[in-house]
Amino acid sequence: MPFIQLEPSQVHYQLEGEPGRPVITFLNGLTQNANLWKSYADYFVPRGYRVLAYDMLGQGRSSKPIIDIKLTAHADLLAQLLTRLEIEATHLVSISFGGIIALDFAIRHGTRLRSLTVMSTFAELTPQLEFLGTVMLRGLAEVGMPYLQSMLYPMNMSSAWIAANRERIPAMMRAGYIGNDGYAMQNLMESFVEFKPLTPDLHRITAPTLIMNGEFDFFTPRECHELIRREVANSRLLIVQHAYHAFTLELPAVTMRQLEVFITQVDDGSWQGDRSVWVAADDPAADVQWLPCASDWMRAVQPGTPEPAKRAPARKAPSRKKAQ
Repeated sequence: MPFIQLEPSQVHYQLEGEPGRPVITFLNGLTQNANLWKSYADYFVPRGYRVLAYDMLGQGRSSKPIIDIKLTAHADLLAQLLTRLEIEATHLVSISFGGIIALDFAIRHGTRLRSLTVMSTFAELTPQLEFLGTVMLRGLAEVGMPYLQSMLYPMNMSSAWIAANRERIPAMMRAGYIGNDGYAMQNLMESFVEFKPLTPDLHRITAPTLIMNGEFDFFTPRECHELIRREVANSRLLIVQHAYHAFTLELPAVTMRQLEVFITQVDDGSWQGDRSVWVAADDPAADVQWLPCASDWMRAVQPGTPEPAKRAPARKAPSRKKAQ
């Protein structure tokens, strides 16, 4: 497994594909690692791309600092990594915690981007997210990684996925304990203490931007992605049907196909960032992959056209009989 020293940290990375091809870089969620993007590399490398995945500080096999680290350090580390690997520009794909880093990278290192994809993420802490983050951090600090993992599975995945994978989940959780240090995770989450909203600077992002949100993502709901859509001019919002927060894991075939459509449009010059809203096709083999969303995408329930009101029958006036 390749490592690179970016003082003072050691970073574990995986780079697949032939040199000279366009690069797609994947950024992990909070408790993820580079290995989870292996199937994405298997998909995109045969299609003519190089794929870079790496463990951010505190994750997987990279350095796990247990003292203060600024949130901005992660985007700066990515810039250093690209430079050391002689990658001038990349398509950047990110999810959840990685999405925040990607937005910061796009704001401050935007010239290094061919395109930007942010999934299941946010640019500022809504009151709901602030409360959730506080509860998660307290659970991690007072109970430990097993508690955090137990919280994240039902928050990230659907009931159908949990039911189908119930027997595998304990082993998957143990793998998470091995690949993630509790103190490092606590440090990552505490980096949000000084987190300043990125929303005021989102207008500085000029790269073609795809924003992806699961239809049933209650962890980072539609309001979080709507803020990004409104502020990034060269963007589109794509809603993934039947998806929850971690749809990259639950619906990988659908996710890969949507990424392929977007990146292909960027590379061939047909991309049109117009802040429009679309719905991803359920079937990754369908001829048409993006369906226009003509209704109010901020609603969970779409009202239909009301039926014409039926006129009530006219009431008969009471008869007046002549007095006898």
